[in-house]
Amino acid sequence: MTSASGPAAAWRPGTQGGDLLPSGPAGRPSAPSGDGHGPETGPPTVTIGSYPDYPAAQRVVDYLADNRFPVEHSAIVGTNLTLVETVLGRMTTGRAALLGAGTGAWFGLFIGLLFGIFTVGNWLAVILVGLVIGAIWGAVFGAVAHAMTGGQRDFTSASSLRAGQYAVIVDAQLADQARQLLGRMQMSGSATSAG
Repeated sequence: MTSASGPAAAWRPGTQGGDLLPSGPAGRPSAPSGDGHGPETGPPTVTIGSYPDYPAAQRVVDYLADNRFPVEHSAIVGTNLTLVETVLGRMTTGRAALLGAGTGAWFGLFIGLLFGIFTVGNWLAVILVGLVIGAIWGAVFGAVAHAMTGGQRDFTSASSLRAGQYAVIVDAQLADQARQLLGRMQMSGSATSAG
């Protein structure tokens, strides 16, 4: 009876130790460390304040930094996220062609500059030809792409995420220090508003 040798010999389904996977290019697979509930998230954190807008939370972190607090142990966390899509205007085939011409002109300018570097003759003409050809092709592609949508989404827009509230969090071992500084900030803010 001959026995198999080599790296595949250790892996045999149905035999003792056969439930182990053979080693791959990265070596033997091992069980993940930790409690099995995902990656380690770092040290525990404490919320030291919640603010209705980002500039207010930013002012708090800036104040902490100005007072020598180790701000690398803090974060601003936005909660209650909302997706806002702001409509910028109506999209027509002409406007799509114009936007495509602008994009194509930039690409044509790049190609023209690339060819212009290696041109012995009139390099400015090569750049201008690249720009014009890019603009024409961009306009054609922009118009065709808009026409192919069949009237769906006849507007341009910009999307952004907005949070309903911003929390400033710090590592738990630094929470007392941050709260003391935050108390001083609020006292100095009320003193200047009273004076």
